[in-house]
Amino acid sequence: MCGIVAYIGKKEAYPLIVDGLRKMEYRGYDSAGVALLDQELSIYKKKGKVQDLENFVLNSKIKPTGTIGMGHTRWATHGEPSDRNSHPHTSGNGDLALIHNGIIENYATLKDALIELGHTFKSDTDTEVLVHLIEEIQKKYDLPIEEAVKKSLEKVVGAYAIVVMDKKNPDLIIGARNSSPLVFGLGEDEFFLASDASPIIKYTNKVIYLEDEDVISIHRNGEYKISNLQNKTNNHQIKELDLKLEELEKGGFDHFMLKEIYQQPATIEQSMKGRLNASEGWAILGGMSQHINRISKSKRIIMMACGTSWHSALIGEYLFEEIARIPVEVEYASEFRYRNPIIYEDDFIIALSQSGETADTLAAIEIAKEKGAFVYGIVNVVGSSIARITDSGSYIHAGPEIGVASTKAFTSQLSVITLMALYLGHERGKISEGYYRQLLNELETVPRKVEQILKKNDHIKYIASEIKNASNALYLGRGYNFPVALEGALKLKEISYIHAEGYPAAEMKHGPIALIDMYMPVVVIATNKSAYEKIVSNIQEVKARKGIVIAIINEDDTMIREIADFFIEIPAIAEPLSPLLSVIPLQLLSYHIALMRGCNVDQPRNLAKSVTVE
Repeated sequence: MCGIVAYIGKKEAYPLIVDGLRKMEYRGYDSAGVALLDQELSIYKKKGKVQDLENFVLNSKIKPTGTIGMGHTRWATHGEPSDRNSHPHTSGNGDLALIHNGIIENYATLKDALIELGHTFKSDTDTEVLVHLIEEIQKKYDLPIEEAVKKSLEKVVGAYAIVVMDKKNPDLIIGARNSSPLVFGLGEDEFFLASDASPIIKYTNKVIYLEDEDVISIHRNGEYKISNLQNKTNNHQIKELDLKLEELEKGGFDHFMLKEIYQQPATIEQSMKGRLNASEGWAILGGMSQHINRISKSKRIIMMACGTSWHSALIGEYLFEEIARIPVEVEYASEFRYRNPIIYEDDFIIALSQSGETADTLAAIEIAKEKGAFVYGIVNVVGSSIARITDSGSYIHAGPEIGVASTKAFTSQLSVITLMALYLGHERGKISEGYYRQLLNELETVPRKVEQILKKNDHIKYIASEIKNASNALYLGRGYNFPVALEGALKLKEISYIHAEGYPAAEMKHGPIALIDMYMPVVVIATNKSAYEKIVSNIQEVKARKGIVIAIINEDDTMIREIADFFIEIPAIAEPLSPLLSVIPLQLLSYHIALMRGCNVDQPRNLAKSVTVE
């Protein structure tokens, strides 16, 4: 969950590292730190944002110099956010510095053993234990630093991406990964290590994605070696990044989240490009077509995800069951991995993750693969771990999503899942040709209809101003829009810190109705024609208890607009496609409420973008 960036080359390292940390601050912003090597090892670290670190360095008596260095933004796991718990951490003799993303699960046992050997610790972190372990093993066995790192990692249980610097080796930097991402960037006479490509693309588009148990030694002269813990050399292919620097900037918007909301007409269209042609009457995905015989014979689909991706999967359950007529189970990957799940070889497993690095989802995939099931990945980040270990898959092509609260990745996931359901349903002969053609045609109209909804931003902003002081909120939906209610509630919780719950509208009377009073906003997604009268009844039940109703309605709706306190119209569309539209006003509503409450929209407290630890 933390952000790592390291540099070795001919330039001053500090400006490059700080620039990289800014681009990765969405990965963690409890604290930040930098280590530089210029004859002496200099450490600068500070609780807070990268800007707090920059201010600290500016006021420091020691000028940040050196052409080798590393930086870190932290999302706290072991040890509260503080200066002393910030990375980098150093060895007892002061020769080694280390930064770390992940969790060392057996750190307590290792720490006790090191204390008995005379080591003293300055922080509460598991990371400091690792750098002391490397120091101890290097001293005990008289090993070069590369071998000491490998031997230490053999004793470690857990996830890690680390970078190590050694004062005695000023022309060398070492990285290693296991279950946490680490990318190696190859520039002209300069080299980078980072948690993702965002700090690298400004300088080079050539990268190597390190794999589990890889250890890389990078020398200033351009030599590098990648080997595993068993000393087997790994010759990974150099990839070229398809990423533009401007995608990592706000582009004139006040926040990344707002930019990403407004990008959705383009990103939804991009997710369907080359996969849908309504005029010719086809939908197809390359990752499925190669294996369509096996997939179409599946007796069951299991969809695994966490967070917002789990909500995408819930909508997928409705889509696959209605259109392809295959039973679907939707699992929290974090629960699935700790059960003893029943998986058959003819199951079709779909794993969803924006980052492609979600630790729990990766672990769940491993379980499914061990059982012989076919695993399909839906991810955004090219070259990510899930993309590499699944049997096949589809990229959603949403581009970098910097805002911690997912928006465009959600709708791009939905677009891909919808295409999958249509393709599979058509291949299995479970959807009539007429209905298939209708959905293809309407799916092509989604980007333009999203544009229409975005034009209502000022109206949504006004509604936000009317309910911004609420302490609680309830989101209700039916059918395809029940998961949208969950997603709307999650967005509000994530960025405005208002307690919100999503519920099936019919379940309101089984508990949540007790909470409704004149201070309770109730957001009702009321676009379902299949249960329209029932939704009207739900709204009447809320109004009878003086609740404040904000209704998402179709443009031709005349009844609900008369009884709701506020309404937001969206263009009419076939019900299976309605979540792609109904979620847009909920994203904008959450954004404006959070902004009005003075919250940090792009970096909400306690959250990080990519959950690479358990």
